[in-house]
Amino acid sequence: MSATDTTASPRWMSRWLISAGVYNLAWGAVTVLYPAWLFDLTGMEPPRYPFIWQCVGMIVGVFGVGYLAASRDPARHWPIVLVGLLGKIFGPLGYAVGVARGEVPPAFGWTLPTNDLIWWVPFSLMLFHAFRVNTAPAGDGVDTGAEAALAEARTGSGHSVAELSREGPVLLVFLRHTGCTFCREAIADLGESIDRIRAARVRVVLVHQGTDEDLQPLLERRGLGDLERVSDPQARLYESLDLQRGSLGQLFGPSVWLAGLKATLRGHLVGRLVGDGFRMPGVFLVRDGRVVSAYRHRTAADRPDYAGLACGSAGGGVA
Repeated sequence: MSATDTTASPRWMSRWLISAGVYNLAWGAVTVLYPAWLFDLTGMEPPRYPFIWQCVGMIVGVFGVGYLAASRDPARHWPIVLVGLLGKIFGPLGYAVGVARGEVPPAFGWTLPTNDLIWWVPFSLMLFHAFRVNTAPAGDGVDTGAEAALAEARTGSGHSVAELSREGPVLLVFLRHTGCTFCREAIADLGESIDRIRAARVRVVLVHQGTDEDLQPLLERRGLGDLERVSDPQARLYESLDLQRGSLGQLFGPSVWLAGLKATLRGHLVGRLVGDGFRMPGVFLVRDGRVVSAYRHRTAADRPDYAGLACGSAGGGVA
């Protein structure tokens, strides 16, 4: 079952997301138009700067738009569901801390059931479903083998990876989906290493899951617009080189969250999901149609030494 198959998710998931979207849009609109309503209702002192609370209403409304968009295919748009669930978990935690400190009246808690609590179970089930869908075996079950896959995979110039590797060593870099923070960080790292890689007479070929139109702006920004690339939307080449879908720890572990925050602060912002968000990346040195060394990411946040891998072309075993 493919993550892009709109029949992958039960209909009730779409209905819950539509309900969440409508609820958020209504709550946000009322808060923007009448920012004091909740404070009047709970007996709290109205905010001194109501425009700040109106901004909160605007953010809530924007989440509503996201839920409506995700309702078309919850399994594919799981990042929106994940962010929504995190907000609905941290909201009650913040309320509990505020009550404990005496900064928030207990009456404010009447909003928690409809704002947060009722969404925990359906959103969690949607994420579990998305994980199962995205970790199901891909393709038609036919294992073409690494060498055959390299011979079949063709770049935009029409040459196969195997053909290019007979002209000289090829550093085959598999990227995560182009909207991923770590994909963008990898492209930046590659841009910093490209001169050393070329000095070693190694050709870089990128493998990605989207279209050239998705990837080209990111490459040009780093001076890599001329790199050969292979579009692999079905992830068949990924599978042939044993680049599987990541586990929850590999994708969402504490170290990954911390690395993602650091990457974001460095300007590698999250973009639109293009491809399989669970697919792991990797780097392979290919010569004469065969993989001579490999680096498979342990987590989505790994930052391999691209120049080191390319300069090790004289030898090395397959990982």
